[in-house]
Amino acid sequence: MSEKKVRLGAIGAGWWATSNHFPLMKDHPDVELVGVCGIGDGLEKIREKFGFDFATEDADELLDADIDAVIIATPHDLHHDLASRALERGLHVLCEKPMTLTADDAWDLAQRAEEAGTVFLVPYGWNYKPFTIAAKRILDSGAIGEIQFVSCNMASPTRGLFGSDPSYMLELWSSETAPDPTTWSSPEHGGGYAHGQVTHSSALLFWLTGLRAASVAGRVSTAGAPVDLFDAGVVHFEGGALGSVTGAATLADGDRYQIDIRLFGTEGTLMIDVERERVSLSRYDGSREEIEIAPGEGDYECLVPPVRFIDLITGRETDNNSDVTVAARSVELIDALLRSSAAGGVETNV
Repeated sequence: MSEKKVRLGAIGAGWWATSNHFPLMKDHPDVELVGVCGIGDGLEKIREKFGFDFATEDADELLDADIDAVIIATPHDLHHDLASRALERGLHVLCEKPMTLTADDAWDLAQRAEEAGTVFLVPYGWNYKPFTIAAKRILDSGAIGEIQFVSCNMASPTRGLFGSDPSYMLELWSSETAPDPTTWSSPEHGGGYAHGQVTHSSALLFWLTGLRAASVAGRVSTAGAPVDLFDAGVVHFEGGALGSVTGAATLADGDRYQIDIRLFGTEGTLMIDVERERVSLSRYDGSREEIEIAPGEGDYECLVPPVRFIDLITGRETDNNSDVTVAARSVELIDALLRSSAAGGVETNV
């Protein structure tokens, strides 16, 4: 276990980085904040607030500084290029989700990360919850046998975030911290519910099960928005399992986020429901198990993954619940779903 502090840089200094990642890193005893790269007049103010040594608008200046690791929290379409350049320099990488927008780019990063031999983590908060970790232990024990069918649905109150109601952002965030709408409502930047939200549910599914999609027949609906609000895919998984992966952006404001994963196997079934905070195992031999979950544990937050990133680097932890492979499997499913929809719903290989 290293006693040396992790010298950390960050590329992207927008809403999520400044509200989640930077406060955690500022207070982490094993972190030294070296540099921050961003754009806009507020960059120097951000540098001062969190204690970075320097600020720059040049990503290469940041990556060439004396750092061990980098947080990449830019618009989605920039992730692959920046993460590639970081891995070329042998840096540990925390890259925001979706990791990339295409399967080819995702698996390219997976190969680069393996060659670099560094930590690569994509911060999916639900993958680090005690109840999902308990669910994974059940699955890893073989309690439901071989998975034959999967149902994975997500819904969230995010219609406005994806472009149909710009006032939505001002209701939830101040004008200083509101997300850049082009990140979420522009097809060119990877906007839309699939990349913005199904990325969470699918990454949780792939981490829990170890499955990988082989083909997807998908359809999406924009319902008048500039990008998809509703997504539905029929998925054939490697190994023969069948399933559905779906998403909807139209819960009422204030409703709890929903992720409902139901797994049907040769020996039993397992249900994971983040809204109702339930993990339930039912075996065909009559045995049952319910995981006790603390009230509120199903709500989304992303406090553990950035800290886990540092602890993986220092050797304090060894479990990466959202590594580059999990992220790549999520990307390739979403990529295939969107390509299938654009082709009229034909079955599309990942």
